[in-house]
Amino acid sequence: MTTSPTDLGLNQARFNMIEQQIRPWEVLDARVLELLNHVHREHFVPAAHKALAFADLELPLTSPAVEGQVMLAPRVEARLLQDLQLKATDKVLEIGAGSGFMAALLASLAQRVVSIEIDEALARTARENLQKAGIANAEVRCADATANGFAACGAEGPFDAIVLSGSVAEIPAALLNLLAPGGRLAAIVGFEPMMRATFVTRTGDAAFQTAQPWDTVAPRLRNFPAPSPFKF
Repeated sequence: MTTSPTDLGLNQARFNMIEQQIRPWEVLDARVLELLNHVHREHFVPAAHKALAFADLELPLTSPAVEGQVMLAPRVEARLLQDLQLKATDKVLEIGAGSGFMAALLASLAQRVVSIEIDEALARTARENLQKAGIANAEVRCADATANGFAACGAEGPFDAIVLSGSVAEIPAALLNLLAPGGRLAAIVGFEPMMRATFVTRTGDAAFQTAQPWDTVAPRLRNFPAPSPFKF
């Protein structure tokens, strides 16, 4: 079958994204790099921004744009995915489904993904995108993940991995309690102009180990607690 000029252009843009943005950000896991070739990001990007599907920036998911409702930059998604070190038997919780792209990546490496999205229209779009991509082991639920002590998240817990697809000022203890023993949580934590990619591993009933290996900035997830950065 002959490849169209459009497909050739998309494939070249995808290759450039991987080689010029993602590899230089120390994403070298062969599974993740192959996945970025296989799960086509452009199919999860709103029609108005398809030309920017592989650009090194956050893309608005709504029109007009709503603060926080974006696709994270490709290098940030890829690095979070790599550093989470998912296994094929993992049950994963994502908060902030957005367009469903991160859920598709997670589901391709894990056994099952439950993704919570607060915006009903985005949740519907994410479901449609996942269905079109043939991803059957990811479920998108419309709910406020933070409500009632993360009650909407915990029904299927505990989880082997939790991913926050956006930033928070701090990681709530109630969310850490949804981790299974040995489970890992990935989040972007802190305040602008510098936040830290934060990985928390549950090492015991009430014991957790935290690493913050790299810096980035991302929009806030809605309704997470936002304590003052100032200490008196």
